[in-house]
Amino acid sequence: LRESWQRPGTMAASLETADLEALLSREILDALDPFDRVQLSYVAAVCRRSKNLSEAGREIFAVSRGKRAVTNDADRLKKYLAKFSLKFEALG
Repeated sequence: LRESWQRPGTMAASLETADLEALLSREILDALDPFDRVQLSYVAAVCRRSKNLSEAGREIFAVSRGKRAVTNDADRLKKYLAKFSLKFEALG
């Protein structure tokens, strides 16, 4: 079923993910909606392969950053991770 949802060459097929069970407590995992799990898993994977918070933030917010007056992607990402009690340094 998953393969039928992701056609080769599409963005969905190329998104990398991280195992959230290794990163979050059972309590936090149980409180996440499926949508949040997918989004957070992608963000964690980008953070893992990025050199620093700024690089990860630029990639994650690549489109929306162009629409903002202030583009502090590192701060946006830091705040997003904090909602799940995560820090960039702990993802590497």
